[in-house]
Amino acid sequence: MAEALHDVARIAHAELLTPKPDESLRFFVEIMGMEVEAEEGGSVYLRGWGDYLRYSLKLTEAAQPGLGHMALRAWSPEALERRVEAIEATGLGQGWTDGDVGHGPAYRFTDPDGHALELFYEAERYVPPEHLRPSWRNQPQRYVGRGAAVKRLDHVNVLAADVRTNRTFVQEVLGYRLYERIELDDGTETGAWLSLSIAAHELIYVKDAYGASGRLHHLAFWVDTREECLRAADLFVDNGVYIEAAPSKHAVAAGFFLYGYEPGGNRIEVTTGGYFVYDPDYEPVTWTAAERARGQFWGVHTIESFHTYGTPPVEPPA
Repeated sequence: MAEALHDVARIAHAELLTPKPDESLRFFVEIMGMEVEAEEGGSVYLRGWGDYLRYSLKLTEAAQPGLGHMALRAWSPEALERRVEAIEATGLGQGWTDGDVGHGPAYRFTDPDGHALELFYEAERYVPPEHLRPSWRNQPQRYVGRGAAVKRLDHVNVLAADVRTNRTFVQEVLGYRLYERIELDDGTETGAWLSLSIAAHELIYVKDAYGASGRLHHLAFWVDTREECLRAADLFVDNGVYIEAAPSKHAVAAGFFLYGYEPGGNRIEVTTGGYFVYDPDYEPVTWTAAERARGQFWGVHTIESFHTYGTPPVEPPA
């Protein structure tokens, strides 16, 4: 068994594209409870109250919804150099940028499906203004309790034309560990739940029902309790937010969930729960089509749009 890579620490932030920037911003500030950390150009940078870096969400005006890019932070400058060399060897590298708000130079690349990623090390820690200064030094920000009061970006779920190829890429090049996967009877891999840490999932690849590439399934934001997920559902209802899947518990990865669409059309999850993996030789769980047909953990069957909808939207094949 090859020794695991430990050069990449975590997903630092994700950029979400929206054709309705004002409405999407109101959603993330008033309903999700995030704070505006910075504004630059056509983008607003937002944070949850538990984010230790300056932000975890970059919201950018665009013609269509979707994922602008996903940013990963390396463990060290040396780790960054090693991963850049490995990425360049795949032919998927795009080169260096000067960085963005809150972080230094970043190396841009794509996964085999065409999702845009960047990798950096230098980053600014969050320094709260006086009105958000916490009572205890081990908290990055005061808890204000506005809206759903999401704590941080938890995971990113992307759609892919070929799950296995992308899963293998992030394992071999970036050091992700595979914890759970779905494989059909014909050997097709239709889902992979991966992580850089002990968390059961931080990056998910799911097969695109339409065979398209580079699309987003959802961004997920963490809260500490199931009750907070239920409260978020009440807030969605009272604010006219479309709920695609009401609160329940996943079978895969065992997380508690609420799914809705933000005004720009992107699917958003409020999540908690799941499990941690401490074993160095953990054997990934492989689910069959028959097992997945049972539905979610408590037998709730998944709505069809959860398997087909992604951003940007595409026309179903004839």
